[in-house]
Amino acid sequence: MKQTILGANGTIGKLLAKELLNYTQNIRLVSRNPEKINDSDELFPADLTDAKMVDKAIEGSDIVYLVVGFDYNLKAWQNNWPRLMKATIESCIKHKAKLVFFDNVYMYDKSAIPNMTEDSPINPSSKKGLVRKEIAEMLLKAVAEKKINALIARAPDFYGPGNQNSYLIQVVYNNLIKGKNANWFINANKKHSFIYTPDAAKACALLGNTNDAYNQVWHLPTDDHTLSGQEWLDLFNKEMKTDKKLSILPMFLIRILGIFMPFMREMPEMMYQYYQDYFFDSTKFKKRFNFTPTSYQMGVKQIVNS
Repeated sequence: MKQTILGANGTIGKLLAKELLNYTQNIRLVSRNPEKINDSDELFPADLTDAKMVDKAIEGSDIVYLVVGFDYNLKAWQNNWPRLMKATIESCIKHKAKLVFFDNVYMYDKSAIPNMTEDSPINPSSKKGLVRKEIAEMLLKAVAEKKINALIARAPDFYGPGNQNSYLIQVVYNNLIKGKNANWFINANKKHSFIYTPDAAKACALLGNTNDAYNQVWHLPTDDHTLSGQEWLDLFNKEMKTDKKLSILPMFLIRILGIFMPFMREMPEMMYQYYQDYFFDSTKFKKRFNFTPTSYQMGVKQIVNS
């Protein structure tokens, strides 16, 4: 059974390739410049903004994992995501491949952020969220019309060893390594769920290889013992044997930093997630698969030890 990863060079793609070896040795890695994770991997260089190349990459696949991470830029998302989703759906239908779409939580109504479930209302507060809503609805429409067997696997923000794109790693861990105080957005007393990236990859592989998991939405397994920004810092300080403080970045400063830093320019519309507790409920997955997520304490220990 051939299993294909679109976006294989990203954080999740690399970890997913390792997990899929538990199910098959016939793994195709697709990205602009794919690199082998397992000795038996098939490398398939492709520009995934080109629908014809997407179709060639999917041809012959039984299961496709869409885990692409475009640049964190609104225009890039608006230009690339709808086209990629359309091309992926059409190709999976054509080649009779199942599809696993790795999604985020931006499409949920901001009132759902303190307790997000698979049934939370879809009403995005940001332009990036509107893009995520559009592409998720494209896929769910194809599922409802019984054109494709697919599932959506949603995750909150990431953290994990070697994950330099994680907000938690960038503003807390990396600052502590440099001897600096950590940063946090808006309010350090609000809780914020993160998913341990090896757990996310393992769960995606498990869902993709479980027949009755298809044609529905799943929240990937996340520790329920959600921490505040200050509690996250306390964990890292303990493991790293440091004693640093937390500096809060208020909205006005985020906007000023955005003048000089492209990444920060993209952040103001997402700050609604930091004014309130942010809890990601993955009860459905944990009960169905009897899965215990990595604790935040163990996750931080693994990051520091790595």
